[in-house]
Amino acid sequence: MQCSWKAVLLLALASIAIQYTAIRTFTAKSFHSCPIPVNCSLSQDADAAERLCDESPTFAYNLSTRKTHVLILATTRSGSSFVGQLFNQHFDVFYLFEPLYHVQYTLIPKLTQSKSTTDRRVMLGASRDLLRSLYDCDLYFLENYIKPQPINHTTDRLFRRGASKALCSPPVCEALGAVDLHLEEGDCVKKCGTLNLTLATESCREHGHVAIKTVRVPEVNDLRALVEDPRLNLKVIQLVRDPRGILASRSETFRDTYRLWRIWDGTGRKPYNLDVTQLTTVCEDFWNSVSTGLNRPPWLKGKYMLVRYEDLARNPMKKTEEIYDFLGIPMDGNVERWIQNNTRGDRSSSKHKYGTVRNSAATAEKWRFRLSYEIVAFTQRACQQVLAQLGYRAARSEEELKNLSISLVEERDFLPFS
Repeated sequence: MQCSWKAVLLLALASIAIQYTAIRTFTAKSFHSCPIPVNCSLSQDADAAERLCDESPTFAYNLSTRKTHVLILATTRSGSSFVGQLFNQHFDVFYLFEPLYHVQYTLIPKLTQSKSTTDRRVMLGASRDLLRSLYDCDLYFLENYIKPQPINHTTDRLFRRGASKALCSPPVCEALGAVDLHLEEGDCVKKCGTLNLTLATESCREHGHVAIKTVRVPEVNDLRALVEDPRLNLKVIQLVRDPRGILASRSETFRDTYRLWRIWDGTGRKPYNLDVTQLTTVCEDFWNSVSTGLNRPPWLKGKYMLVRYEDLARNPMKKTEEIYDFLGIPMDGNVERWIQNNTRGDRSSSKHKYGTVRNSAATAEKWRFRLSYEIVAFTQRACQQVLAQLGYRAARSEEELKNLSISLVEERDFLPFS
């Protein structure tokens, strides 16, 4: 009886040792991730897929490596769509474009219009819950906010679904082949049909990293609970832009909302009922958030990087390399090619208000010819504190404003907090 007991114990120990060895061997195994479309039946598709595989980087990834989660923290018309593409193009990043849109437009009708502290707390709490779920690749959680409610985990109402490459590629969308790799956003929605959130969840889990862009969180301090969550490994890229450039871009893009600013710009007379908070809120949010980041609290150590849009526009490749280096993610050839193809656009390529193909350096300076000097001077007084904080110089005259040989952006090195 005693011998039988010992034999069973020895067999159990041997089994555990074999399983442990197998698991260690599997998790240490390197692999080459090659995004070949699954429906390469035609020779043209097959050839394109083979070229894509040849061009894709071979990284020795350890399957037990912890995912890095990225949040692009920005405001509207600050260049956030451009920055989002720097992650969207990476073969191993699952990128989502503004998922918090659904929180905002589901909750706003239920909240008061007073912009109270309670309303803000409710909105931010819901946003944090959704972000945590999405970083965990639980896309079903989105169904709480998508209207109408998805049926059988499928929907055609996900905001800007076509802006996410992962949601327009196999296994989420089997309708596309290698020749469709550079689809326009609207074409993706037409060809792929409804979004299957089960397949999207699977795709998310197959990627090494998750990146999300949002313009719906005011300050980095609002993300503290997520940053401090050890399970998330969240890193924040805070994107800022000269408030004068933001105002010019919003006035051009949101013509009705910013109608009074355009009247002032066109007539030279400031409307008595101008909503100056459309400008000052941006400056206050920047000031509060950037002050937190630059003060380097312990909870942000290794988790925060400040990026000026102007620096990225002038040196897109160099700045993108710095961003990926901070994140600890290898930058692949797809990102490099996208930068080369999308930062030297001609005049016609920048006409779409949400497009990303443009001459990036020229775009960063365009506001200097769009705004009257009177509005620029008003903005410089209203946002004096944050302009100085971020290294944006004041234009002292209309001549100085229009003279592009005079830079209004100081040379500053905003090093990551690491």
